[in-house]
Amino acid sequence: MSLNRVSSLETFAILHTDQRSRRSSDASARARKLSFNPLPQSWDPPALEQIHAVGAFEVPKWKRVLQVTVTVIYCLFSAGVVFGYAAIKPVLKHEGAYQHICREQTAVSEDTCIEIHLNLMFTVAAVATNVAALPIGAILDRYGPRVCGLLGAFFLAAGALIMAFEGQLPFDGLLFGYLFLALGGPFTYISSFQLSNAFPRNSGLILALLTGAFDASSALFLVYRIIYQKTEGSFGHRRFFLAYLVVPVAIVIIQLTLMPAQSYKTVGELVEEIEEPLPDDEPYDQIDEHTALLHEEERQHREEVVSGIQDLLGSAKADKQAKREERKNEISGVWGVMHPYTSWEQIKSPWFILICAFTVIQMTRINYFVATIFSQYEAIFGSPEKALEINEFFDLALPLGGILSIPFIGIILDHTSTVTVLSVLVACATTIGVLGIVEQTWAAYANICLFVLYRPFYYTAVSDYSAKVFGFRTFGKVYGTIICLSGLFNFSQSGLDYLFHETFHGDPVPVNVLLLSLGLLIGVALVVFVAVKSRSIRRKLLEEEAQSAFGTMTWG
Repeated sequence: MSLNRVSSLETFAILHTDQRSRRSSDASARARKLSFNPLPQSWDPPALEQIHAVGAFEVPKWKRVLQVTVTVIYCLFSAGVVFGYAAIKPVLKHEGAYQHICREQTAVSEDTCIEIHLNLMFTVAAVATNVAALPIGAILDRYGPRVCGLLGAFFLAAGALIMAFEGQLPFDGLLFGYLFLALGGPFTYISSFQLSNAFPRNSGLILALLTGAFDASSALFLVYRIIYQKTEGSFGHRRFFLAYLVVPVAIVIIQLTLMPAQSYKTVGELVEEIEEPLPDDEPYDQIDEHTALLHEEERQHREEVVSGIQDLLGSAKADKQAKREERKNEISGVWGVMHPYTSWEQIKSPWFILICAFTVIQMTRINYFVATIFSQYEAIFGSPEKALEINEFFDLALPLGGILSIPFIGIILDHTSTVTVLSVLVACATTIGVLGIVEQTWAAYANICLFVLYRPFYYTAVSDYSAKVFGFRTFGKVYGTIICLSGLFNFSQSGLDYLFHETFHGDPVPVNVLLLSLGLLIGVALVVFVAVKSRSIRRKLLEEEAQSAFGTMTWG
């Protein structure tokens, strides 16, 4: 056996001990960076659907750097533009959106009718963004990131064209145009996560850049609204969306010329590749020259893979990461509690029911606030000018808050227990609810500042909880179910709009108190349940350690 072969096996042994930990680390990192949806690509698809994936070491470094750079840029213009709804809403209202429909009905006032239609447009887009993640993940696993990127460009182009010519279409062009824009975002965004495997040592940085681009993309409509105001309305939404067609065209060109057609392999997948036993046990009399040549080529390939893994990651890094992951799991206090169970058993458990109920309420609150911030503060302060000032601050703070919160979220999730994380979530949600009903200017700005930091923290914490409690074997199904149910429940916003404008005559306080009370009730129940279970788990572990130590002493 050659020295190179010995070195390869030693390297492989180190990586093999960390394989399970690394899978959790890779998937946890991906999940942790999302602010709006599940990660179906963390499922373990059949091997046949992964055979075309490539190792990062097979692609020149300069090309991988360029791929990451370009992807961050086009995600900045496409990933989450629909969440800049609060910025484009005044423009659409100023240009007469839904006036022709609302003049002909008498059930509610014209202003309320327009408000409900516009908010429904955003609600449908928000629901689609969450629900679409599941089929997008399946398409990504089967056809690769290039197909997803091209589909994303198609939806963005279709959405822009429908928005531009919405007044000439026989259907609700604003609703369907915004829906298509919402679908285009996750197609481009989710398919870009695999680029974190292009540089495993810097995967966290890459995911942070992609997440920052997603959050910052909501500022696109803010920039447009400023241009619209500067041009005194001459640069209308038709001209803007026609100009926006440059983005999907650029994405198509980039996908066909630069981006990989297949996803980059994770380190765990590379380890599995070299883990497969070599066919050395064939009878000697059955090995011909051709078979021997194939065996030698396979050995050389595996040595190249091992060398590539060393270049991408380094064995010392792998060992350090394993210890860090083990420590993080211990801190959590609930890691692995539902891992042995099937997805259906997990979904029936209180662990799922409580986090799902909490997510449903919080996601509804978040999207409802985004959709109605101007109307709420106009009613609270009785001044459109004051409400517009607060709305403009929110438009700027929303993308900035998502970017600024990224490093702190990782620190909190990795260094505090799950009970602590959930307690902070409930405390922040309650504080936001209280500030939202205080009729003071300072409270409005404090509410917005806390909200834009809480939003990404909330989404990330829920995915982190799902990963630690339910595990990655069923992560896509369980977390996807949580997000889908929460997204579908967002259709209740139309009912909340009606309560706000008609039942309570434009007073936002009763609806906010209702959402605050439900969130607090379910949140406290969730924290208490997890705290009791965590204490029970810790006690059981201590008893097992004590019994093990006693057995060792007795044997000695």
